[in-house]
Amino acid sequence: MFERKMMAGWGDMDFNSHMANTAYLNKAGDIRMLFLAENGFPMAEFKRLNIGPVVMKDDISYSKEVLLLDQITVTLAVAGLSQDGSRWQLRSDIYRSDGKLAARINSSGGWLDLTARKLVTPPPALLAAWQSLYQTDDFQVLPSSVAKP
Repeated sequence: MFERKMMAGWGDMDFNSHMANTAYLNKAGDIRMLFLAENGFPMAEFKRLNIGPVVMKDDISYSKEVLLLDQITVTLAVAGLSQDGSRWQLRSDIYRSDGKLAARINSSGGWLDLTARKLVTPPPALLAAWQSLYQTDDFQVLPSSVAKP
């Protein structure tokens, strides 16, 4: 399981003195980009390839509060992937320091060609990176996002 320790910082808080819903989405985005960078795809490589990850849907379920300066653990797993890698569903769980699940984020997306502005298949090494992620128990094979000629 790919995971990193993070902190709930001042900018992550809302009026109710707990982590804001947008902060959970940002942590899920951070863990995705950390994974990609550590697996050969830092931002410079995406720029060179002229593609980028695009999220088309996020679903968040909350379980427990996260408060200011709490240490959290954010995980990343693959919950769905098309055979060509053009479509994916990733899951990030956010755990409090006491080990309790604070939130689960399911994000569905694909790879965007930044010039054509359409979904494309990733290069083989990028697909291999996604395939190397831990698969959730409910993993499913997704249909391709790329239209066949």
